[in-house]
Amino acid sequence: MTTSLPILADISNVALTNALQATINNKTKPLGSLGRLEDVALKIGQILGSTAPVLDQPQMVVFAGDHGLTARGISAFPSDVTWQMVENFLAGGAAVSVLAKQNGIALTVVDCGVKRDFLAGLPAGSTRPGLQVRKAQGAELGAADSSAQTAMTPAQRDEALQHGIDLVKGLPGNALLLGEMGIGNTSAASLLLSRLAGLDIAVCTGAGTGLDAPAVQRKTEVLREVLALHAHATAPLDALAAFGGFEIATMVGAVLQAAEERRVIVVDGFIATSAVVVAHALQPLVLQRCVFAHRSGERGHEFMLQHLGVQALLDLGLRLGEGSGAALAWPLLQSACTILRDMASFASAGVSEKSADPVAAH
Repeated sequence: MTTSLPILADISNVALTNALQATINNKTKPLGSLGRLEDVALKIGQILGSTAPVLDQPQMVVFAGDHGLTARGISAFPSDVTWQMVENFLAGGAAVSVLAKQNGIALTVVDCGVKRDFLAGLPAGSTRPGLQVRKAQGAELGAADSSAQTAMTPAQRDEALQHGIDLVKGLPGNALLLGEMGIGNTSAASLLLSRLAGLDIAVCTGAGTGLDAPAVQRKTEVLREVLALHAHATAPLDALAAFGGFEIATMVGAVLQAAEERRVIVVDGFIATSAVVVAHALQPLVLQRCVFAHRSGERGHEFMLQHLGVQALLDLGLRLGEGSGAALAWPLLQSACTILRDMASFASAGVSEKSADPVAAH
């Protein structure tokens, strides 16, 4: 492999964890009374290495790519929707666009392998605000049909991984929120889950963008064919090349680089978590840096979370993708940090702590 992937250090620190827990416990509240918010505060403090963490310049990155497997009828929408939605993101009209704007999150859309030239007709060297074009060589038509060949060549996969690494190196801030767009990418995510978690494909396959029950059954049969064709692609990077897609591979590189830089990684739904599943198979310590925003309504997502041994913050029945769940969870992360930094302690507020013995009633 030509790409040198980041090697993650263990960021666990007993002294810091104890200091964070003591800070949380000494706030003016009963022990544990802020529930999961306390877990988030502890996690962010561990990632950022501080008992008073500040989330700075959050970056939502929407990774976009097309999938040749859509030719097999595995999606309710035509593949043109991928590029149309990229334009919608850039115009500020998509769900993730308005949620990112509401929450002060910078939004970048990355063309990892969309069947569209978003710079066509513009002078050479031109750019468009909010868009980065980082296509691997040969990715102009998206990932290949994985029911006929590997979705990506090893060289293309490595280039996509490197693009993700380089992308994060160029972004400010200490938080990366993961989003994606790609008609057919629930199939790629289902295939990765099935292969890397050892689950039957029927368990991993859902409705995606809105298939009915017979269509889900047909999709499952196609994905079973794909798994059989690539039966020897069992190593994480081999599975990634076999099943795709370019947006997932680029996201894997971005996740690993963000983890190396100790950014808080806010993981969206099914597709984003599939990238973390691959990253985790390569570097298990990546989970130290991840906050899982929500449990998707897509069938396989719960199994992904179980495979990783993690719990998501929200469960709103979302299955839109785009990073919408990550954007919705963002205010909770901000609140967790605010609690750590600004909420009074018993001592500073002059509030009595819980008695060792229950106070007798008079």
